[in-house]
Amino acid sequence: MNYQEALNYINESHKFGIRLGLDNMRNLLELLGNPQDKLNVIHVAGTNGKGSTCSFITSILKESGYKVGLYTSPFLETFTERIKINGENIPEEDVARIVTLIKEKIEQGDIYPTEFEIVTAMAFYYYCEQDVDFVALEVGLGGRYDATNIIETSDVSVITSISLDHVGILGDTVAKIAYEKGGIIKENGTAIVYDQSDEAKDVIKDICKEKNAKYIEVKFDDINIKQSDIYSQVYDCSIMGKKYEDLEIKLIGDHQVNNSILALSAIDFLKETKGLNITEEDIRKGLINTKWPGRIEKIMEKPIFIIDGAHNEDGARSLAKAIDKNFNGKKATLLIGMLEDKDIDGVLEILMPYFNKVITTTPDNPRAIDSEKLKDKISKYVDNIVSKPSIEEAVEYTLKNSSEDDIVISAGSLYMIGTVRTLVNKMLVLN
Repeated sequence: MNYQEALNYINESHKFGIRLGLDNMRNLLELLGNPQDKLNVIHVAGTNGKGSTCSFITSILKESGYKVGLYTSPFLETFTERIKINGENIPEEDVARIVTLIKEKIEQGDIYPTEFEIVTAMAFYYYCEQDVDFVALEVGLGGRYDATNIIETSDVSVITSISLDHVGILGDTVAKIAYEKGGIIKENGTAIVYDQSDEAKDVIKDICKEKNAKYIEVKFDDINIKQSDIYSQVYDCSIMGKKYEDLEIKLIGDHQVNNSILALSAIDFLKETKGLNITEEDIRKGLINTKWPGRIEKIMEKPIFIIDGAHNEDGARSLAKAIDKNFNGKKATLLIGMLEDKDIDGVLEILMPYFNKVITTTPDNPRAIDSEKLKDKISKYVDNIVSKPSIEEAVEYTLKNSSEDDIVISAGSLYMIGTVRTLVNKMLVLN
């Protein structure tokens, strides 16, 4: 099986949909020799900020000389982004080789894993084979019954910001969603938890009590953001009583400062419990070198073109706050596409005051809302609105109708902004 055949095989398993429960995963990993049992895992769940937090953690560990895996989803531009070691994507030939092996095991075991289960199994197998020191493992959906939660133990469980998302699957209240996310906390383990609503915190605390796990809450009271623009942020903070001054990150938005502090709290815990050799210089370098594409990321200078994966109310609020902070009330152009199962009205209500021109498009996803239907929803907010069904048409139209001093923001779906990123970068090369 070559790389393209391997991808086709993975994509065909889409037909088994999302299946919450761990029996399939357990059977598949047993056939692969249970590679997950040989890994040191930093397990990260939450509604928003999982990928950024994982990226901060892996970047600091890499700067400290450790070999560290990063498993995230979905990908923005290429499938291999989902499985990284020290910032390098898994090679295509390794995808082909491991998927060939997994296919053989699946046929031998007569099991029917989902796409996510196959990719997660591949990641475990690859990381075990490559003998990594740590893996930052991002939950795919929820936590309790997510394929990543097949691990028996973790070095630490990290819970990022929790809010309403995937309500049809995870539950229609923050408490129900927190219960699912908190499912990654292990017996006698440790949970490092983002300071959030009492509703979410109470649920996580109860799970910790039940599992005799340590609960560490990360507060954001004493942060002093000294400088913040669309290029970087500089701030002071204290982590577990230790003061840091002039830390710098390239990720934009107050929420990313919070995510970096959550990551630093996990690093501090690992230093204490595992005796890791991590210097302040490693921390500073790790933070400033952290990249997490597609999250308030500037991909073009003239016009300023920013892409962001905001697809729920929490994400929309973070984006709105960043726009407010950086553009002095200047109205922008929005290029948007969304999935139908998201809280579209909630997102629009938060974002639309910042835009006076909108281009709608349809993400390449079976769950996408049609661009015309989205246009109808937006028409009550702005008059200047155009629908372009294909993302390519939408990007071309947006750039053609924007002047050098305009601000363009593309948001609404990670499935869409990856394509936007590829197209804009291609156009920049051609010009």
